[in-house]
Amino acid sequence: MQTEIKSNFEKSLSEGDFSSLQKEIKEKNFNKFIEQGFPNKRIEDWKFSDLNQIISTNFENLDFSNKGNQSSIDVDFVNEFEHNKIFFVNGNISKIDFSYENEEKIILNHNLELDKVLNDNALLNLNNAFVSNYIKITVGKGYQFQKPLILYNYLTSDLDSCGLNMRLDINLEEDTSLNVINISNENIKNNFLNFRQKINIGKNSVLKNYSLDVNPTSNIKYSFKDIDLDKNSHLEYFILSKGSKFAKHDINCSLNNEYGSVVLNGIIDLDKKKHHEIKTVINHNEENCKSYQLIKSVLNENSKGVYQGKIYVNSKAQKTDGYQLSRALLLNDNVEFNAKPELEIYADDVKCSHGSTSGNIDENSIFYLMSRGLSHAQSKKLLTNGFLNEAVEKITNESVKSLVKKLTGIKEWT
Repeated sequence: MQTEIKSNFEKSLSEGDFSSLQKEIKEKNFNKFIEQGFPNKRIEDWKFSDLNQIISTNFENLDFSNKGNQSSIDVDFVNEFEHNKIFFVNGNISKIDFSYENEEKIILNHNLELDKVLNDNALLNLNNAFVSNYIKITVGKGYQFQKPLILYNYLTSDLDSCGLNMRLDINLEEDTSLNVINISNENIKNNFLNFRQKINIGKNSVLKNYSLDVNPTSNIKYSFKDIDLDKNSHLEYFILSKGSKFAKHDINCSLNNEYGSVVLNGIIDLDKKKHHEIKTVINHNEENCKSYQLIKSVLNENSKGVYQGKIYVNSKAQKTDGYQLSRALLLNDNVEFNAKPELEIYADDVKCSHGSTSGNIDENSIFYLMSRGLSHAQSKKLLTNGFLNEAVEKITNESVKSLVKKLTGIKEWT
C-alpha cells in the first residue's frame, strides 16, 4: 500500500495549486507519515484501537487521489430546521450558504494553512500532506450567529476504497457566539476519512459544537479537533458516535485564560461489530477554569467501545474544577468496553474527580417493565433510551436537542 500512497502524493502535489513553501511543508509531512505509518497498538493513544490493523483488514489499497464525482450537490438533509450550511462533497467544499447572517461579519479564508512543525500524530502529518481544499471561518468581534451552521459531509456513490483528508478551521473573535452541527450523509462503501480542525474561542465567546455520526456506513473515520479557549469563554461539545464501521473522535482542548469552561458530553451507541472511540484531553492551563465530561456508551452485537479521557492541571491553574465520568451499558457477553480515565495534577487547590463504570442491563428493571405489559425488547429499548437520554438532555440549544432526538429516536419518556 505504501507504494500506491507515494504515487498518490506525487500526483496530488503536481496537480494542486500550491506555493513552493507549501510543497516543501507537504513533502516533509508526507515523509514523516511514511516513517511513522498508520498508528498501531504499540502507541499508547492507540492501544485500544489499532488503526494499522483496521486499515489492513478493510482495504487492499487506499486511493488518496480519487475524488469521485465532483458535481455540486444541493440537498438539505435536515428539513424544517432553519440553518446556514456548508456542503463538503468527497472532501471538497461544494457550497457555502450564510443566508441567515450578516455576511459582512463573517470572514472566509481559503489560503491553505499548514503546520510547519511535524507532529507525533501520524494522521495529522497525513492530513497536512494531502489536504488541498481549505476554509477558515472567522466570526467578527461582537457578532452573534442568528441560526446554527450545519457542516454537511457528502460522499458520492462512486467513491470506494478512497482516502479523504479534510480541514476546516473556526476562529471566534471577542464577544461572539456560534452553533455548529456536523452531519455525515455518506455512502455505505469502504473509505477512510481523516478530518482535522483548529478552533479558537476568543474572550467572552461561546461555541456550541454538535458532531452527529448517525447513518450506517462501512467507512473508517478519524477526527482531530484542537481547541483553544480565551478568558471567560465557553465550549459546549456533544458527540453522537453511532453510524460508521470505525470512528475515533480525538479532542484536545486547552483553557488558556481564567474563567474558561468546557462541557463535553458524548454517546457511543454501537452494534454489528462496530468499533468507536472517544479520546479527550482537557488542559487546565490557567486558574479558575471548569470542565465537565460525561460519556455514555451502549454496546451490542460484538461491538467495541473505548473512552480515554485526561484532565491535565498546570501548576498555575489553582481553583480548577474538573469532572469526568464514563458509564457503559453492555447488552450481551460478546461486547468489549475499555476505559482509561486520567488525572494529571500539578496544582494543590483544585477540585477534580474521574470515574468509569460498566455493567449489564438490570434484569430486575426489565422484569418490572414486563410486568407492566411491555415485551422484553420494548423494556430493553426503554432502559437503554433512558440511559442515553441523560447526555442528550445536557444539550442547551433546544432546537438542536430536538433535532438530535429526531435523528436518533432518543427521547425523554414520561
